[in-house]
Amino acid sequence: MPLLWLVLILIAASIVGFFLGRQRALHTADGNPRDLHSLPSYYGHNVAFTGLLPALIILVIWVLVQPIIIDNRVSNLIPSTAIPENSTLGLVMSDVRRVADGLDHAVSEGSLSSERASALQADKTDVRALLGESGIAVGNDVRPEILSAAQKYRKINHVGSSVMTALVLLIAGGGFIYAYSVTHKDFRARNIVERGVLGLLILAASLAILTTVGIVLSMFFETLNFFSLHSWKDFYLGTTWAPNFRGDSDLSILPLLWGTLYISVIALLVAVPIGLFAAVYLSEYANNTVRSFAKPLLEILAGIPTIVYGLFALLTVGPALVTFFGQGNNGILGVEWMAGATSVLTAGVVMGIMLIPFVSSLSDDIINAVPQTMRDGSLGLGATKSETIRQVVIPAALPGIVGAVLLAASRAIGETMIVVMGAGAIAKFSLNPLESMTTITTRIVSQLTGDTDFASPETLVAFALGLTLFVLTLGLNVLALYIVRKYREQYD
Repeated sequence: MPLLWLVLILIAASIVGFFLGRQRALHTADGNPRDLHSLPSYYGHNVAFTGLLPALIILVIWVLVQPIIIDNRVSNLIPSTAIPENSTLGLVMSDVRRVADGLDHAVSEGSLSSERASALQADKTDVRALLGESGIAVGNDVRPEILSAAQKYRKINHVGSSVMTALVLLIAGGGFIYAYSVTHKDFRARNIVERGVLGLLILAASLAILTTVGIVLSMFFETLNFFSLHSWKDFYLGTTWAPNFRGDSDLSILPLLWGTLYISVIALLVAVPIGLFAAVYLSEYANNTVRSFAKPLLEILAGIPTIVYGLFALLTVGPALVTFFGQGNNGILGVEWMAGATSVLTAGVVMGIMLIPFVSSLSDDIINAVPQTMRDGSLGLGATKSETIRQVVIPAALPGIVGAVLLAASRAIGETMIVVMGAGAIAKFSLNPLESMTTITTRIVSQLTGDTDFASPETLVAFALGLTLFVLTLGLNVLALYIVRKYREQYD
């Protein structure tokens, strides 16, 4: 049974269970809701949730675990002689899954019977041509070992899906029957439902934490695999980034880290003054009419997709900078003029525009949190409005503003699309903002693009880069929270 149909059946059964549970509770109370312990809807929700939630939990766990178990079982059936010299077990398993999907597609289309799909032999049948007739593209000729493993994969997958369907329906049916049987007017349905909802809230909160832990652990273990193949000293202390997928790559993070920090600094030089001045104006000078119009309009910038900013950098800002700096033999900075639209300055300016609403919105909220009594006291002592802002409001809000700037910095360090399209792809050390450079996020995208086997240092380095970037941004976020919490109570 398709997974979508199974989910729809569970949802439909839960809806029916809701009305049956509600009706049974009212029936035991002779139709008088006042005799019920809980509202009638609680009885319906109890029946619906008791059947639906355990079944959905089992379904989700099964869907996540089954592919891992099948891959482990089938991969053990593939002999080492079936793995080409220029390939890996992971790539071979990709072929196995592709052929298994092709056989399933051919059976579903009616061009191949299930019995024939299980009995095909690669030495007697052109499996590649057969699957091609069904629209399944297979890159290489299907060897007997691959076909045999694909048939085993398909068989185990079908058995597992059938067992999953039966088990989920059995659990759901048992839950509905049990909840319906215990439903009566004295049943404490409200207590059960509220505890269940509390459990769901705890589960939702735990999932957010566990997801973060899972991401970190996945990067951590792949990073360990990378350092088992490549020296950590070269990664953290080297000066060259030159992956070539031939086993003698120079994979140093320092050129990438320099480009990341350089672009982020330029972005902050653009975003912090404009954002802070905008926040001061909106909180201290603008009337309610201007504020209600200007602040939402400014925050629209935060909702623009980063790919749009990248196109803006590539098609507008970059050519404009080339027009200004690309004429003559020497630049006004004493270096060569821009050779193309991609440069550190292009990405930094556009990223700074993107960060303006982050700085302005957070700073505006922080400035507004400064007690009005501090302003009144300063004005009462004879200070002007501008002096009050410079000498009272800004110093009082400075810890929060610093925290906002650090949060914006972590956002800039983790940006991808703008630097992919606006900064270029050259990893090097340079102080010239008119030259192309690259960043950590850009290289992560590049290293994981294409058919990857996650067994070479050139691919696994993406996880080391990601973990380093995660630690860097996490440190900035922790520092920002520390500054805000340490000094916030001083001005409450």
